[in-house]
Amino acid sequence: MEVSEREFFTKIKKTITSNPFSQERMDIDIELAGVSSLDSGPADEIFNKLLHKVSRRLEHVNKTTRYKRGDLNSGDSELLRYGTLFDLFHKSSGDFDRLIKQQIGRGEDSCRVEFAKDVLKNLSDSGFSVSNSLRLFSLFYQMRRAFFFIKSIAGKSPCVQELRKSLWNNIFTNNIELYDSYLWNKMEDFSTMLLGETGTGKGLAASAIGRSGFIPFNEKRSCFQESFAKTFVSINLSQFSEQLIESELFGHKKGAFTGAIEAHKGIFSHCSPFGAIFIDEIGDVSVPVQIKLLQVLQERKFSPVGSHTSEKFQGRVIAATNQPLSTMRKEGKFREDFYYRLCSDVIEVPTLKRRIKENPDELGIILEFILERIVGTTPDNLVEQVRTFIINNQPKNYSWPGNIRELEQCARRFLLNKTYKWQHIGDRETSSLTEGIEQGTLTAHQLLTTYCSWLYQKLGTYGAVAKITDLDRRTVKKYIQYDPE
Repeated sequence: MEVSEREFFTKIKKTITSNPFSQERMDIDIELAGVSSLDSGPADEIFNKLLHKVSRRLEHVNKTTRYKRGDLNSGDSELLRYGTLFDLFHKSSGDFDRLIKQQIGRGEDSCRVEFAKDVLKNLSDSGFSVSNSLRLFSLFYQMRRAFFFIKSIAGKSPCVQELRKSLWNNIFTNNIELYDSYLWNKMEDFSTMLLGETGTGKGLAASAIGRSGFIPFNEKRSCFQESFAKTFVSINLSQFSEQLIESELFGHKKGAFTGAIEAHKGIFSHCSPFGAIFIDEIGDVSVPVQIKLLQVLQERKFSPVGSHTSEKFQGRVIAATNQPLSTMRKEGKFREDFYYRLCSDVIEVPTLKRRIKENPDELGIILEFILERIVGTTPDNLVEQVRTFIINNQPKNYSWPGNIRELEQCARRFLLNKTYKWQHIGDRETSSLTEGIEQGTLTAHQLLTTYCSWLYQKLGTYGAVAKITDLDRRTVKKYIQYDPE
């Protein structure tokens, strides 16, 4: 192989092994595509130029008689292998994207993959064994799914770019060669903790991980062994009382407790071996339940309430909380051993306030995503109308305490009434509370709602408000999220 070709395919290998959401990957693509970073154009155009270059180089290598595979040394053969995989993967990416959308529409029944034969044949013709071709085809699908779902997290702020990069690493590690060689079928042992305020999008981040696990391809049935729509299950523990949390997680046997008139399967029973379980508001879990969850993580087994029979758990665990875990750990409310076993990876989901501060254009980008989901399309004039209303009417330095969830409700209110009631902050809220008390016009519910909201603005967490008010954390959350409109 000539020096120039060896250098080119060495960089292609680096492209394959780089995180697609990293600046490093973008820089390599720009360099290999032969365009200037100043006038490089849209990412898709850059990449199409690069793909064309790779195809031409491969065609040249394969047609040159003195470059027959048997004449190449092991290093050059490996480089050619990476070039071939790059070419095959990206030429089939459109088919994979259509499959992903088709599978979303179909749900839990795995779709037939009509283009599988062609891709598997191309892999085989390129020198890959049958078993390797099947595994690589499944890896192609996994990578395209991960890219599809991570890319759906809208935004261009540095903190969101870092979030997307972290999610990719969480699925494939920081070295996809390591993942491909050793970990593609062993990721269930890597648990994840998502941190972030309420409404920041922790569920969307968890879904991107949970729907992007490795799913083997069944060649006989010409479909993947399971639909990714079935591989992700979630539960929000704040919705359940302390007595029901254990049953919702692990299930219960008939007659296990008063009211258990029939057997119930918990969420661990519903988790696919190729997917993940998302436990939101993990900070609400009592110490006894933490111990049981720790046993599940360590032994990969659990028992329904009232049963002595163990069931196997094979999926990944993703947890999330908006509570300060460091404080909870110091107070003994969150066990140290549980924390360290749960946190193979810790990912912070940024607040809307931080995102807009880092990039003012973020507001319009997120609104475009929200409005497309609401109305099915994103006419520029509608996005601009909502954005202009917000900029002209929101209180100065508004912190968006409800984050993305609040922004979505703001957009909905604008579509309905062209108005939005901003959450009071700072001195105005204090003044409103004081005035209401002096005039005797506040009901008990209004008093608690206003006071809890004011404390939440100052302290930032439900747990901190609960401690001061001596109320249950779930009660505090209801008062803060209460909206009289």
